[in-house]
Amino acid sequence: MLLDASLSQLVLVDYQARLMPAIFESESVAQNAVRLGKMARLFQVPVWGTEHNPSSLGENMPDIRALCQRTLSKMHFSGVEEGLGEWLRVPAKAVPQGNARSLPKHLQKPAAAAEERNTIVIAGCEAHVCLLQTALDLLEDEFEVWVVTDACGSRTERNRDAAFDRLAGAGAELVTTEMVGFEWLRTAEHPAFPELLALVR
Repeated sequence: MLLDASLSQLVLVDYQARLMPAIFESESVAQNAVRLGKMARLFQVPVWGTEHNPSSLGENMPDIRALCQRTLSKMHFSGVEEGLGEWLRVPAKAVPQGNARSLPKHLQKPAAAAEERNTIVIAGCEAHVCLLQTALDLLEDEFEVWVVTDACGSRTERNRDAAFDRLAGAGAELVTTEMVGFEWLRTAEHPAFPELLALVR
């Protein structure tokens, strides 16, 4: 099973300015999160962010915050506890095609129902706390969850890896940033291929 950009949404969890200096391999984790957000934009994948207790930990890093359509401020470790699931359940609006809007209503074809984007690509910090609890709640809510391991971090490598083990056991798919980009792309004939290559090089 490959990722499909048309069915995906991206969630970036708690890349907060005051937290990131304590995260193991934080520079590479943050760079991959930015790459993910830029890849999502290439393929019109909605991007959401969360910030845990921003009054204490600050906002997400500006380059990550700028990629998010909306950012959820939360006190629970799981963003789902504070409404993230509702954001993710709203189907993308169907784009009107042709000149149908200029026709009288009785001649217009009924709009096709927008397909729900139930595939959640997720990355964030701390992997064993906020990322883990958000991802487990999304799985419980019957979303497909894909955890981008090289864009996730914890203060220690052991905690991060324990989170990955638990998430895989719970049914999440573990992937990397490049895996996500190339699965959304699917073919070197895609018009976004050169831009994707520039992001991963």
